[in-house]
Amino acid sequence: MYKYKYKLNNKYGDHYKKFLLDIKKHFYKSSNIMHKARNELKILEYKNTQMIAKSFKVPNRVNQLVYPMIRGSKAQKAYEYGIKLASFTPKPIGYIEFYDKKSLKESYFISEQFHYDFTIREPLTDKNFKNRDEIFKAFARFTLELHNNNIFHKDYSPGNILIKEDGNSYIFKVVDINRMEFFKLNQEDRAKNFSKLWADDDILDTIADEYAKYYSCDNKFKQQVLNFSNKNKKVKNFKKRLKGQKVND
Repeated sequence: MYKYKYKLNNKYGDHYKKFLLDIKKHFYKSSNIMHKARNELKILEYKNTQMIAKSFKVPNRVNQLVYPMIRGSKAQKAYEYGIKLASFTPKPIGYIEFYDKKSLKESYFISEQFHYDFTIREPLTDKNFKNRDEIFKAFARFTLELHNNNIFHKDYSPGNILIKEDGNSYIFKVVDINRMEFFKLNQEDRAKNFSKLWADDDILDTIADEYAKYYSCDNKFKQQVLNFSNKNKKVKNFKKRLKGQKVND
């Protein structure tokens, strides 16, 4: 018989507790798979609320003991960071962990589904994408807001940046949030956070120019953004060559 540990966002009623405790049944019953790799994401519905449930890969034997005693599980971190990020990420509902004695066996993080129109990847890769420059400028302002709130997303990559059209403006949300740091960012930190976009230099120029309109930085900022991006590309491509994989431009 597994033991469990959970946390439910107090903005949700007690009836969500039953859903959370029965998450394994709801998860395995659903065939609405959103993503399946190391971790698995499914879309679930309960009490007319659509939500995303993320099932984390069972950790190795060492981490099965370390997570509950020292670090906290990835599901716990995703929930706690979701609370901390507030308006920057889909609303966190709760998390639950299942234990066999003292070993962590399964864990889930549940958030409300954010009905986005596209990720930042589409305008990054499609030169004919509608309102492309305006999206990049809005993205720069959103990123500045993150940074001004002492938020550094360590996996700030295209698939983790969701965008919803809202009239003539855009709403941004970040996901995959269990790798975050919270500190006062300096200019170099801010420039570095754009490096995983894998964006062309002209796109980064647009983003850096818009960012600099609202952030007091010196004239090195744009070059720092480009340097960190190119360095990341070189490292990733080098690793791909070692593995005999195709290299991206």
